[in-house]
Amino acid sequence: MSNAETHPRPEVLDRGEPCTAVEVLTPRLVPLGGVRATTVHRTLPQRRRSLVGSWCFLDHFGPDDVAVTGGMRMPRHPHTGLATVSWLFDGHVRHLDSGGNAAPVRPGELNLMIAGRGITHQELSAPETSTLHGVQLWYALPEETRFSDNAFVHHVPEPVELPGVTARVFIGALLGSVSPVETRTPDLLGAELVLAPGSSARLTVRTDFEHAVLAENGEVTVNSAAVDHRSLAYVPVGSDTLVITAGDAETRVILLGGVPLGERIVMWWNFVGRDHDEIVEYRRRYQAELGFEPADPRDAGKPALFGDFPPDQPPPLPAPALPNSRMRPRAQPGERE
Repeated sequence: MSNAETHPRPEVLDRGEPCTAVEVLTPRLVPLGGVRATTVHRTLPQRRRSLVGSWCFLDHFGPDDVAVTGGMRMPRHPHTGLATVSWLFDGHVRHLDSGGNAAPVRPGELNLMIAGRGITHQELSAPETSTLHGVQLWYALPEETRFSDNAFVHHVPEPVELPGVTARVFIGALLGSVSPVETRTPDLLGAELVLAPGSSARLTVRTDFEHAVLAENGEVTVNSAAVDHRSLAYVPVGSDTLVITAGDAETRVILLGGVPLGERIVMWWNFVGRDHDEIVEYRRRYQAELGFEPADPRDAGKPALFGDFPPDQPPPLPAPALPNSRMRPRAQPGERE
């Protein structure tokens, strides 16, 4: 059954007026590896909310002085059942994956990697990068495509210029701009908006979408709710209007949206699955394929998940130890566990 069938179009709440039921999610600080660990501000997932549409992960980093932090040093690691979106505001990162793709990540350019049944990749700051600033996003693939082949897309969206706002729509459609990027998940939106000081963007949006707005470089107001710098405003299904208002300085936001996934997921480390046993198998096969642990007889005859990698690259990351208890899919607000 498709997501559109699972989630019929709802009645519009306050047609033409911004929904006031805005939930503000605050970030937590997460260090990412190494002695000079880069600290990111993570607003998805969290206990209060795991998903916005299919979006399941949002890390916001920088602006970081690479001379102090060491920049982005994410050597080869795996993904399953999801897609990664890299979007920079400053700096230059080099992407390499086991699907045979090598590409730059620069400001205003989308790098979309669809893991499907499995892929490994690395992201390393380019030597000339002095400041690193951006977001890393993931969305969960639905049941019908999560075991498909991996893929990679590099896309440079054209800016949309309107009074007081510049928008770059990297996934989906907004303000008359339609991204050509195929996501393998229906009904998804991702865009960057830059608002002039004191200006407002009044957006007509799909009522079957839930939306989230990241206050990227300063405080904003979303449908009259104040959203602190680095926090995420969540707007539920049923609203046809979003109003985003800047403060006294130029303000940038990341806007995400989508039809609710309608599937419970288990997300652990870099894997997305549907239950504990799937995650255990993904870890076991990754550890064996990359030589960290012996192969398990249960996996004899199964095709490799994580692919080959070019030589002379930094050593891959081993998977962390599994939790002591069984992992359970997390319910969304309003659902029973």
